[in-house]
Formats: sequence, C-alpha cells, structure tokens
Amino acid sequence: MRIDTTFLRSKVAHRIFLLFIICAIVPMTSLAIISFIQVASQLEDQSLTQIHQDVMVKWMSIYDRLLSVEAEMKALSSHILRDYETKKDTPPRQLYSRQMYNQLLQRFRSLSIIKGDRVMPLVGHIEKIPPLRAGQRQHMSSGKPLIFTQNYPDQTTSIFMGIQIDSEHSGQGLLIAEIKPSYLWGIDREIFPETTKLCILDQSNHVLFSSLPSCLTPSLIKALSSMHPSSTNFEWTDGTTQYLASSSYVFLKERFFEPTWTLVMSETKTHAKAPIANFKKTFILVFIMSIFTILFLSISQIRKTLVPLDKLRESTQRIAKGDFGSRVTVKSGDEFEDLATSFNSMTLQIDKQFKELAAMANIDCSILSVLNVEKIVETFFSHIGDIFPCDSAGACLLNTMNNTWHNYIRPSSCESSVRKETINLCPEEIQTLYDNPKYLLMYLYEGLPRYLHYFIQQGMESFLVMPIFLDKRLSAIITLAHKKTHEYSQESLAHARQLSDRMAVALSNTHLIEELNQFNIGTLTALARIVDAKSPWTAGHSERVAEIGTRIGREIGLPQPELDVLTKAGLLHDIGKISIPSKILNKPWKLTKEEFRVIQEHPLTGVRILKPIIPYAETIPIVLQHHERFDGKGYPDGICGENIVLGARILALADTFDAMTSDRPYRKGMKVEKVIEVIKAESGRQFDPKLVQAFLKIISEENKEEEGKEGYK
Repeated sequence: MRIDTTFLRSKVAHRIFLLFIICAIVPMTSLAIISFIQVASQLEDQSLTQIHQDVMVKWMSIYDRLLSVEAEMKALSSHILRDYETKKDTPPRQLYSRQMYNQLLQRFRSLSIIKGDRVMPLVGHIEKIPPLRAGQRQHMSSGKPLIFTQNYPDQTTSIFMGIQIDSEHSGQGLLIAEIKPSYLWGIDREIFPETTKLCILDQSNHVLFSSLPSCLTPSLIKALSSMHPSSTNFEWTDGTTQYLASSSYVFLKERFFEPTWTLVMSETKTHAKAPIANFKKTFILVFIMSIFTILFLSISQIRKTLVPLDKLRESTQRIAKGDFGSRVTVKSGDEFEDLATSFNSMTLQIDKQFKELAAMANIDCSILSVLNVEKIVETFFSHIGDIFPCDSAGACLLNTMNNTWHNYIRPSSCESSVRKETINLCPEEIQTLYDNPKYLLMYLYEGLPRYLHYFIQQGMESFLVMPIFLDKRLSAIITLAHKKTHEYSQESLAHARQLSDRMAVALSNTHLIEELNQFNIGTLTALARIVDAKSPWTAGHSERVAEIGTRIGREIGLPQPELDVLTKAGLLHDIGKISIPSKILNKPWKLTKEEFRVIQEHPLTGVRILKPIIPYAETIPIVLQHHERFDGKGYPDGICGENIVLGARILALADTFDAMTSDRPYRKGMKVEKVIEVIKAESGRQFDPKLVQAFLKIISEENKEEEGKEGYK
C-alpha cells in the first residue's frame, strides 16, 4: 500500500517534524548509546564473573572429594586392620561385602596395604608405587594424609593418597590408594557445556586433567604463564578460537603435602559474549522500533493537522480550474471536519449548477448534430439523467406517413437497451396534450393514456409528460417516470421543459433534412427519367440500376452513407446520354465505329455535367467508371481490378443485368436464367467475382421467395 507523503512538503510540516526530532529522537539516541555501553560492559563482567565462580565451585568440589577420600580411607583402614588381625587366614578381598567393594571401585582404581616390602591389594592392583621422599613419610607419620602424583610417558598422571596405619599386633603400615580421575574431577557428575573447558595443572604445569585437546594445552599454559600474578582472568587463543579463562589455585600443601594445583576454566569468547550479542541485536531492534514509533507518531500528528488543510487547498485550486466536483473527506473530529463539511456543501451546489449547464450544452451539441430520429432518441436517453434523474424515460414520436406513433422506452435508468412499440392514440388523449402544451403531471390511476401503459407494467407511479409541437401539430411526447409518487420543483420542471424544447428543435431539423432528402431524391429521379425519356427502350432503366446496385451494396455490407451515394450514382450514371442523338440511341441495328465512339463519351459527358454540383462530387468517380471492365478492357480509361472504384464495379454489374433483361431496338430482352449464365461466364473478366457472388445470392433469395409465394397460392 502506497503511503501519501505529499503533506510533508509544506514548511509547517518541516518545522513540526524538526521539533519532534530535537525533542524526542536526539535525547533518546543519546540515552540509548550510554545505556548500551553500560549494559554491554556489565554483561561482559558478568560473563567473566560467572567463569570465575564456576572455577571456584570446581575447586571446592575437588577439595571436598579429596576430604571424602581421606575420610573413606581412614574408616576403611581401621575396619580392615581389625578384621585382618582377627582373620589372618582370610584373603583381603573377602574382608568386606560386595556392596562395599563396589563403592570402593567407584572411588579408587586400586587400594593396597604396604608393610615393608609386602603389598596386600584390597581393590585392584598397583603396578608401581612411586618412592616416597623423607619429607612425605614424615608428613604421614604425623597422622596427616599424603597426596602425590606419578607422571607417565603417555602424558597421563596417576594421583595417589596415602595414610599411615598403626596396629598393636602388626605394627606400622601404609594404606595407599590410586584415586579414580572420573571421581576426583567429577566427570561423571558435573556436566559442562561443550564450549566450556577445564584444565588442572600441578605446580610444574604437568596436566592432571584437561577436557581440551592435547594439542591446545600448550597454548593455554603459555597464556597462563604470561598472566599477571594478581589477576585471575585472562584471554588466550588456539589460533582459530578465542577463549575467556579464569584460574584458581587448590592449596594442598598444609593438609596433603602436595604443592598447589591450578584450575583453569575456559569458555569460547563467542559463547561467553553471546548474551552481549543477543542484547545488541535486541537493543538495536528495540531502538529502531522506537525510532519508527516516534517517526510514525510525529508524522501521524503532522498528517492529522496538515492533511485537512492540504486537501482544502487542493480542492480550492481544482475549483479555480473548473473542477466543481471536488470533494474533501476529513474524519478528524474537530474544526477541520466542520470546515470540510461546509466546503463540500458549497461545492455540491456549484457542481450541480455547472453540471446542469454543461449537460444542457452537451445535449444541444449531441442532439442538434444528429439527423436520425432513433439516434436523437438514444442521445436523449443517455443524457436525461444528468438534468432530470428519473427511473424510466420515454419518447413517443409521430410517423406522418401513416399517422401512427412509435413509442421508444428505456425501461430503467441503469439499462442501455431501448424498447420500441407502435401504438395508436385516441383523439381524447391527443386533445389532453393540446390543452396542456407545457407539461402534464399524471399519477397512477385507471384510464391513463396508451403511451404510459408499459411504464405502469414496470411499476411506475408518477409521470411528467411534455408534448412537443412542430408547426402547431403534436409531433412527439416526452415522458419521465418515477416508481414512487414524486414531487417536482419549479426548477426541475423548467429544466425538463428546456430539454423537451431541445428535442423539438432536433426533431424539427430532422424533418427538414428528411424533406430535403426527399426533394433531392425526387430531383435526381426526375433527371434520370428525363435521360431515359430520350428512348422508349430505356424507360425506368436508371431507377432499376439504382435499386439493383443498392441491393448489392447492402448485401456486401456497405454503410448507409455509401448506399446513399450509390443510389444517387445509379440514378445519374447515364446522365451523359442526354447529349447523344436519339437516332443513335434508338438505332435498330449495329452501330458504326463512329457512333459507338459517341456512345463511349457519355461517362465523360456525365462528369462534365455533375462537376459543378458540389453535393454530387462523390458520385463522379462512379459515373465516370461504370463502363470499365474488371479485366481492363472497358472505357473510357481502361483501368482494371480494384483500381475501379467499388461503386462503379457494382453499377457495372447492375447496369449490364438490367440492359440484358430489357428490350432494345436491335433485340428482345433475354431471360433471367440466360443473363445469369452470361454474368457467371464474365466473372473475373467483365465483373468483380466477389460482387458476382453477392448478386447471385440476391437472385437466389428472390427465387426462393417467389417459389414460396407460388406454393402458398
């Protein structure tokens, strides 16, 4: 949907819009930038704090497990030694239950008692116990547990815990346990995200445990070594991925005699800063939405204020240019809407008056330029709604030839079809119209005149009837009908009467033109009879040629104006024969070459006679060429084919047919059947083949009509 923004082009709109920008968008943008920086910094600090908290929790978890292992070993040592001393012959494995043995397997890879060189395995088997230093033995002799590690070439490390045991019967010994890494590091219990990595190093940076691939550990150790001593958080990279890391120390020296372990928790920078990235996307989206909301509200308010003004301004400009149909639609619910309503009321009145004037002028132009009665009626029906809205309209016209009336009715204002019927009016109905020469108002009751019967069938109840008089004789009746009882104002009655007067002028012009045409055709017929009167053998020839030619023209679909020209040319085609001596026209035997040359001059003579008469200019080419042949062997110019005008080709065929079927001084008229055979034979030579086909169709239809009449008789 296209949004109209033309109202933003005004200076007032620019000022209001700038005010919104300064008061809303600038402060909001500044606040948004400050908020974004602070929140992003806080989220980054939270990410680092969370990593540090995770590593501290891990540290506490590992330390708690070491204490748990210590307690387990002390409890186990007292229990096993007591049973072992009382049951010397019992294997160590059988000194405790299966459930207890399974519990030990969850914590220890192996568990053994060492006395001197003797090793008594309790759980699993210790391949090789690393030698203990004097300081380590002294630490255990004080009753404290000892943690020590053993590094292997495959870069794995075993973690041992040992405690000293004393027995009254057996003396001193050691309980040495290899702790399971999965238990100590909590691998089976604590689940970290795929992006979080844990690495535990001893004091010599030997890897005790790492969830990182072994190839990445050196990069971590290098970054850890270069870290500031007072810092716990740092960053490192493996070349492709960046990590945020936090370290913590597990102090074991005091209790377990083991130097400090270092725990490092690493998380990919992308994952650690994901909340920042999500916040950034959300923040930008919210910011953009806020901007658009502000813009929308500002433009909405500007539009609500300026659009009505802009519409009123544009409407006044259109009215100044003559567009009186301009309307303003304002739904603001304020003074602008009241102003628009008053403006529309004013323009409605102006538009109505100018439309009526324009419609009258248009009707004048349309009706007065039409000379055909049915065209006048059609034009009247198409324009009546502009002047006098009605549900139906009718025009009843007098046919002076037989004194009958042709009633033309448009059944509905929304229909374009016109119904035509022929009716007779009684003297009383006609006299009523003479008594009311301006208009007559009628309503539905019995005894309405015949020309209103069809309106009644259509459900009309109110009628405005206006008679039209030509030469003081009733010539037409105009009817405007409504479905319900209608009150007519004096203004509407005056407009309707003006329209009827224009119809009267148009019908009067039509009658005058018809009289002129009849006079014209009568004059041409008289001229044709004068020419044909020179020879008793050609009496009526020109009229018959005109009739036959017109029928051929109608058969091939010529429009009425061309048919009228063809009729005139048919009557005048032999007018040049008026200069030919009667002895040549009536000669009963073959003409000499000189006499035939005189005959051949009659088309040119006809052209010279008609040339000064401008209204007959269209007939001249036909008169000149009506003796030309389709094959080019005719006269006077010997032209051929379609170079010969169509009217001349038609009259050539009509002229030949009438001449061959009529008696001549030198022969009797031929039968129609024989003439048709000759015409068929000359198709394409003397005559146009297409016209021959049309002529033969006319003859065939005449024969069928004759046969039908004979069969009826």
